[in-house]
Amino acid sequence: MLLAVSVPAKPEVSMYWQREFRGKADQIRLVRAFAAHLLADFPGLDDVLLVLDELAVNAVRHTRSGADGGRFTVEISMDVAGVIVYVTDQGGSGEPRLQDILDLAEGGRGLRTVEALTATWSWTGDARGRTIRATFPRAALCAGGREIG
Repeated sequence: MLLAVSVPAKPEVSMYWQREFRGKADQIRLVRAFAAHLLADFPGLDDVLLVLDELAVNAVRHTRSGADGGRFTVEISMDVAGVIVYVTDQGGSGEPRLQDILDLAEGGRGLRTVEALTATWSWTGDARGRTIRATFPRAALCAGGREIG
């Protein structure tokens, strides 16, 4: 199960997709199209697409996935609780980190966007490869497990 809910997910409702992309900027639109096609009825689709865009751009710009012959992988899983996306790159010297919000640099705010639009996000891995995970609940839930709104 992806997220805690008050009723168990039925196996026939759980779905999983994976696709590998070339580490080139022109592949970012294909990442969005891949997710948009699969998650067309998901209520938080716009947030998922923006987060996938940010994570895919980061993979191409900041890791070896963007080098000649580089690749990155996008995985999407969905069940009754919501959606989890994973973007796996080929690693690099830096680690994913939130930039200081007061930093006046032109870029570097992609992970702030990810943090703002997801229920949770995290990363695992090392210089050889990293996976960023982002979760999107189907509906906002209050502490008792009831939907809000």
